[in-house]
Amino acid sequence: MDTAIIIFYTLASVLILFYSISQLNLLYYYLRSKSKKEEPVVFNLSNPGETPYVTIQLPIYNEMYVVERLLRNIAGIDYPMDKLEVQVLDDSTDESIEKSRRLVKELQQEGLDIQHITRQQREGFKAGALKEGLKVAKGEFIAIFDSDFLPKKDWLQKTVPYFKDPEIGVVQTRWGHVNRDYSLLTKIQAFALDFHFIMEQTGRNFGKHFINFNGTAGIWRKACIEDAGNWSGDTLTEDLDLSYRAQMKKWKFKYLEDVETPAELPVVMSAARSQQFRWNKGAAENFQKNYKVLLRDRDQTTGTKIHGFFHLLNSSFFIVLLLLAVLSVPVLYIKNMNPQYSWFFNFIALFTVSALIFLICYWVTWSKLHGKSFRSYLNFTGMFFAFFSVAMGLSLHNSLAVLQGHFGKRSEFVRTPKFNIGKVKDSWKGNIYLNKSLSATIILEFLLWLYFGFAIYSAFKLEDYGLFVFHLMLFAGFGFVVLKSLTNKT
Repeated sequence: MDTAIIIFYTLASVLILFYSISQLNLLYYYLRSKSKKEEPVVFNLSNPGETPYVTIQLPIYNEMYVVERLLRNIAGIDYPMDKLEVQVLDDSTDESIEKSRRLVKELQQEGLDIQHITRQQREGFKAGALKEGLKVAKGEFIAIFDSDFLPKKDWLQKTVPYFKDPEIGVVQTRWGHVNRDYSLLTKIQAFALDFHFIMEQTGRNFGKHFINFNGTAGIWRKACIEDAGNWSGDTLTEDLDLSYRAQMKKWKFKYLEDVETPAELPVVMSAARSQQFRWNKGAAENFQKNYKVLLRDRDQTTGTKIHGFFHLLNSSFFIVLLLLAVLSVPVLYIKNMNPQYSWFFNFIALFTVSALIFLICYWVTWSKLHGKSFRSYLNFTGMFFAFFSVAMGLSLHNSLAVLQGHFGKRSEFVRTPKFNIGKVKDSWKGNIYLNKSLSATIILEFLLWLYFGFAIYSAFKLEDYGLFVFHLMLFAGFGFVVLKSLTNKT
């Protein structure tokens, strides 16, 4: 048994090291991208003859709190009205559908070409709605925004010009966060998303590897969608699926790090959990659907295949992290009961270089937004440990989602409830979309919280503090997740 534990613990450590090395390579690409100046060929939108027709699609579902904010914001987009169409793809099943219909009529009277499109059945969920709207879309280019996104007035002016290059199929922008400072939970989510949108997306794009349309805050060439096989609802992350199919069809993606599109982060743990579940399960589903096709594609470089493999397998590392965490406690005892193998445990400790790699990568992202002062670094250090603690606290929840994705268990597309919260004083209490049920997973998470409390006790008992910080982060992370999951039910 001891041998099996050590083997699996070592294997998990090695896998995390490999993953961290792939992230280090993206950091290299990111830093190189800062020194390269490019002069892309772009449309001159001041010339009506070069200004293409654009359709904005707004897929919504029961968005009572944010639909008015969304539509009024979109109505303010700066683009020639004779070249702009807006589709409100409304799958709502509650009274918000009447609110949407009324707002659409108001905006139509103001001269905006806006349509309220509904379906009898929510087949294919968001992917189905987008596909339905595409059938009648007038635009050569299709911009997509989820209900909590607030693109700035000049958003189309900054994105559409890049499509003069006929090989570009997608232009994706960076997400911003209107409620970043609302709570520790929103700060942690912003910390994670900033890393993805600054380093990962820029690094992959500069390295000519596959990136993904992020489901919103991006714009597609209609011909690209159709050439890649159109939207499909057979995974929970239809955006990642179509992105890979399009890039394997040789369409290029353009990522604009400096164009920020503000959005609202989930403010309660139940909303964050449902979003995490969908993203992580969907990624696993996409791995099963696309990785063999990618690896067999002779037109892709070895580097693109490796990065694509890790990209599609990204969410599956929660399983590796959970395995490493659970096995670390018996490893602590095995180490102290077998001093003759101390050399091996010292060797395994070298794999903690992964943590240093992550620290460097996340610091580069943080300093891009918050500066490089000593105070900024102190704030970063706190957020780094808080983020990884909560990520480990969600490892069980996310691992279950990943396993469902890999084993093909089907489930509905569960939307993330929106709250229309931007200021600290805003309240989410009374939100009718709030999920008030408690998952059985919380019981297991509570038991793991106790388990890692025992691990901390064991460090003092054995006078071995080699894993103390790791176990303290796990204890804090599972405690935070359990507490927040319980307190957002009141």
